[in-house]
Amino acid sequence: MQRGISHDQWPSADSQARWYAVYTCANHEKKAAREISRRGVESFLPLYQTARRWSDRRVQIEMPLFAGYVFVHLALCDRLKVLQVPGVVRLVGFGGSPTALPDEQMDTLRAGLSGLRAEPHPFLTVGRRLRIKRGPLAGMEGILLRRKGKFRLVISIDLIQRAIAVDADVVDVEPER
Repeated sequence: MQRGISHDQWPSADSQARWYAVYTCANHEKKAAREISRRGVESFLPLYQTARRWSDRRVQIEMPLFAGYVFVHLALCDRLKVLQVPGVVRLVGFGGSPTALPDEQMDTLRAGLSGLRAEPHPFLTVGRRLRIKRGPLAGMEGILLRRKGKFRLVISIDLIQRAIAVDADVVDVEPER
């Protein structure tokens, strides 16, 4: 122990703010994100535009990119602020303990998704893995797909077993190291 600092003054893992995935009830992501923000906790709910067809019209609506999940930035000691929100089921983790998402991954997603067209995609584990070397999602890794003559990169978040697909230019990606 360092001189002049007592054991009680060391920062604990519970007091350090990290990114966590919050699992919500079906179709409660937007309400949960609003209430979480209202309680003073930073939240991130990426949305995408999609067309829905009703019997009399077509409508563009915003849907969650990661259905059933909201991301929150908080210290674990403040988790009750989130867990008491109606529609929130639990913080995602293993063995009953919440697991933090990598800060770099969340920072890149938050910054990069604002200017890109992304859509949900089935979670993939097999395929040619590439790293994005340029653009808003630089540093992210994904699996390359060819669709209608265009390249798409499927970026997966392993913790929640969800993925998104974004358009990719071949010159902006490189093989994973």
